[in-house]
Amino acid sequence: MLQDKAIQAPPEDDLPIVTIPVGTGAQRRDIAVRVRSGKGRPIVWLGGFRSDMRATKAKALDAWAESRERPLVRFDYMGHGESGGAFADAVISTWVEDALAVLKRFADDRPVLVGSSMGGWVTCLSVRERLRQGRTAPAGIVLIAPALDFTHDLMWEAFPAEVRAEIEQRGVWYRETSYAPEPYPITRALIEDGRRNCLLTEPVETGCPVHILQGMNDPDVPWVHALKTIDRLPAQGTLLTLIKDGDHRLSRPQDIDLILRAVEAIA
Repeated sequence: MLQDKAIQAPPEDDLPIVTIPVGTGAQRRDIAVRVRSGKGRPIVWLGGFRSDMRATKAKALDAWAESRERPLVRFDYMGHGESGGAFADAVISTWVEDALAVLKRFADDRPVLVGSSMGGWVTCLSVRERLRQGRTAPAGIVLIAPALDFTHDLMWEAFPAEVRAEIEQRGVWYRETSYAPEPYPITRALIEDGRRNCLLTEPVETGCPVHILQGMNDPDVPWVHALKTIDRLPAQGTLLTLIKDGDHRLSRPQDIDLILRAVEAIA
């Protein structure tokens, strides 16, 4: 464990919410952001599918940032947590648009990005778009069980024929999950947009060091998927840490300690 300063996530957030408008027309939504001020390059948390900025890892990272007086930005995607909009109306491109808006407003100059699960995909797509726009690369990236291309590789490709048919014919299928009391709506729009945003068919350029942490006991993002991701990242500056007994959440104290160490090293 990190011994120099105890890291304990507060029971409630002590930071006010800032909302920023993103999108136009029917897709306009208010995105909720919490910003912790500090010194040095900002660290930005990009959460996972149906997660939010008050989840265990996000708040542990915020407590770490507070203890070291580092700036940290957390936010909720459309349809997540405290942000506006309906989850079922959003797709991967929507959440990338949210991330790009938050980065431009709060962390435009070489931030450190920490992406968890789907947040890893959103991170890489956001970096690609920012590089295309001529913005500088991040200072570093930490990815936790990164789920690049998950709507195709880990969902569509694994769905039985009857589930695919329901999505194609009805436009939505409700997937039971152990992470929430209600099933997740998996829409045809989400699957189709995911195909358009696939990254693992070609090299993934980041322009900065990348550290991936992956549990080998992860039922949602198998560790072999992390190997596929590593294969597409630049050889120089890319590091993979496999946690043999780690699950998808990687939220045990020892997992969070590894995450914080990775962020501290890359930041």
